Amino acid sequence: MKGKVVAIADYGAFVEVEPGVEGLVHVSEMSWSPRLHSAQEFLKLGDEVEAVILTLDREARKMSLGLKQLTQNPWESIREKYPVGSTHKATVRNITNFGVFAELEDGVEGLIHISDLSWNKLKHPSELVASGDVIDVVILEFDENNHKLSLGHKQLTPNPWDELEAKYPVGTVVDATVVSTGDKGVTVKFEDGTEAVAFNREMVKEDGKQAVVGETLPVKVVELRRSTRTVRVSHLRTYQEARAARENAEADNTKKAIKKVNSTVEKTTLGDISALAALKDKLEKGE
Repeated sequence: MKGKVVAIADYGAFVEVEPGVEGLVHVSEMSWSPRLHSAQEFLKLGDEVEAVILTLDREARKMSLGLKQLTQNPWESIREKYPVGSTHKATVRNITNFGVFAELEDGVEGLIHISDLSWNKLKHPSELVASGDVIDVVILEFDENNHKLSLGHKQLTPNPWDELEAKYPVGTVVDATVVSTGDKGVTVKFEDGTEAVAFNREMVKEDGKQAVVGETLPVKVVELRRSTRTVRVSHLRTYQEARAARENAEADNTKKAIKKVNSTVEKTTLGDISALAALKDKLEKGE
């Protein structure tokens, strides 16, 4: 039926299909889009619309109408149009503390969880995107029954952690500058901007003093934790291990020297024994 919007409220609009005959288009029947919360977002007074009769109660003189039924439900062919792993453009429609709702087309909206927005830690999605932004997304997962779609954004860029693990494997020694200190530990920054953390006890210098902000020191990478994207380092181990290496080298040199002396003593002793034996033999022969 064709009709005109004659009254409107948040929950829906009343459409007059002929004089004295009106039907209610509930807000949920206006669009396949899940983000439509108010009828005023879709219609206004005086609009000419075409609607489908959904229910008719002659006795109560009530009729419910639908607008979205005149268009195809995009979720009926969602997997064919948006297969898992495919990439698309999406418009940011709503930003929450836990993520971003992005619209692929009218009626098809998905959630990009904050953990899937960026490889870097974000306190809030608004650090990276704003409402209305058009961004690239990848389809991660479907929930067709509940019309829910999981999207990803960070998956379209290389994981910088892979490069970090290759560049700074455990055991690497690199210069780092102290950028902050606190009760829980010390934060340092490498020359390329990579940040790392250390326990306070690990940043005690060889002279016994604690490293201070602005000081640049050699540190050793002692842990790479992918789950929390944390690089842990230690300055203490750089000189402790160097000292241990020197002590080991000195100990090895001492052992070699002792072995050489013992070898000389043994040879001298054996020579002396041979000379004494020859002398004894001569004495016994009366020579």
